[in-house]
Amino acid sequence: MISAGEVHVPGLPTDRIGTIAMAIAAQRSFSNDRPSGIKMEAGAPLLNDEFTDQDFAEMVALGINQLGEVGIGPVKSVSRAAELVKIARKHGMTSITHTGGPSISTSQRMGAEQILEIAPDIIGHINGGYTALAPNQIRCLCEGCLGALEIVHNGNEFAAVTTLNYAREMNQLDRIVIGTDSPAGCGVPALGMLRAIALLSSFGDVPPEKAVCFATGNTAKVRKLNRGILKIGREADILIACGPLGGAEPSVLGSFSSGDLPSITSILIDGRLVVRQSKNSPPPSVTPEITLRT
Repeated sequence: MISAGEVHVPGLPTDRIGTIAMAIAAQRSFSNDRPSGIKMEAGAPLLNDEFTDQDFAEMVALGINQLGEVGIGPVKSVSRAAELVKIARKHGMTSITHTGGPSISTSQRMGAEQILEIAPDIIGHINGGYTALAPNQIRCLCEGCLGALEIVHNGNEFAAVTTLNYAREMNQLDRIVIGTDSPAGCGVPALGMLRAIALLSSFGDVPPEKAVCFATGNTAKVRKLNRGILKIGREADILIACGPLGGAEPSVLGSFSSGDLPSITSILIDGRLVVRQSKNSPPPSVTPEITLRT
C-alpha cells in the first residue's frame, strides 16, 4: 500500500515542523506495526511553502521517499509547487498530483495546465478523484507530460478507459499504474485494485496479463520499490489466485477479461504465508494444497 498523504488525520498540521513530524510519525508507525503483514509506504508529506532543500534531504535520510498529492494542502501557487517538486526530485522523492476537480476542503482543481507546469512523476487519479477532467485535457496530459498515468477505482470509469485508449494509441501502456484513491467519500472499497484491473481488461479490452502489470511492475518501477516483479533478489510478495467458483471463465486471466474477480486463495509476504483464502474475494474453483518441507 502507498500513501498519497495523511490528509484525513483530524487536525492535520499545516506548518512546516508539524508536516515533517506528521510524515515521520506515519512512516515510523507503519514500519513498526504492519496490520496483516502489509507493507505500507506511509509518511508522504503534503507540500509546505516553507520547506527548504535541507528539509527534503533530511526527510529522505529518515526514510520518507514519497510526496503527498500536490494540489492538496497549504501550497496554492502552481509555480511554487513546481519549484518544490523539482527540489524533492533532486533528493530522490517521488511526486504525485491531485488531478481533476476538488475533493476534500484543502484540495483545489488541478487541470492540464497546472499539472504540466508541475511535471510530476505520477499524474494521480487522472480519471478523477472523484471528478475527472474533460477528455481533451486528459489527452493533453497523456501527450504533454512524461509522468505515469494513475487510473483509480474511486474515479470516473469512462475517463479511465479514455486514458487507457490514449496511452495505447501512443504505444505507452508502460506509463499506466493502478490505484484506488481511498479512503474517499465511498469509503475504502474492498478489492479496489482487482476491480480496476477487471475494468481495464473487460471494458478497456487490454490483455489481462498487461492490466496486472499496471498494478504491479509498472507501479514498482515508478515508485522505486523492490517488489511487484517475480525475480531473484526481489521481495517475495506473491498473491495466488484461481478462477471464481461458478464464473463464466475458469481461469484468473479469463475472469478479469469477462469483468469478474478471481478468488484469492493465498498471500505470501516476504515468502511467508499470511492469508489462506480471502474472505472478501469469491469462493475458489480450486483449493491449493500446501506441503510443508521437513
